[in-house]
Amino acid sequence: MGRSRFATSIILALSLCLMFIGIPKAEEPHYGLGKLATEADIKAWDIDIAPNGVGLPHGRGTVQQGATLYAAKCAACHGQTGTEGPKDRLVGGQGSLDTEDPIKTIGSYWPYATTLYDYIFRAMPFTAPQSLTPEEVYSLVAWLLHQNGIIEKDAVMDARTLPTIRMPNRDGFISDLRSDGPGR
Repeated sequence: MGRSRFATSIILALSLCLMFIGIPKAEEPHYGLGKLATEADIKAWDIDIAPNGVGLPHGRGTVQQGATLYAAKCAACHGQTGTEGPKDRLVGGQGSLDTEDPIKTIGSYWPYATTLYDYIFRAMPFTAPQSLTPEEVYSLVAWLLHQNGIIEKDAVMDARTLPTIRMPNRDGFISDLRSDGPGR
């Protein structure tokens, strides 16, 4: 025997109501793993530097300071001049990207000097990432930009000057039209 139309309508209406207001679920088991992120936790990870310089910290560095730091903290992996390795080559390669053997370096490939700061701060030195102070990072960026012929020997890098550096391959990339473009 079938249900009446009235009973079917009532069941359908109740089902829809329960679907919209929800039925309490059994509480998920807790395993004692993880914790809610605090404001301090989030701030510690909010270290990105945008191409337009948003996020750059206070501090400053010079080419001369960078030369000393590079010799002490970077040369073992990238060579005394940034060309020898054994890890990635950092200097030279200008004009090689459209050849059979492109050399991707800071001077030939990198589109923004500000994101160079971001990468060095986050990932270098390889054995102790995020151990460099803002002054050390600005100094290393200054030395690397100078070695690549992008800035003069007496240049000072800081949150004001670094975003003004025009990298040789700035226009070598296609913009992602789904966003507002570089930066924030």
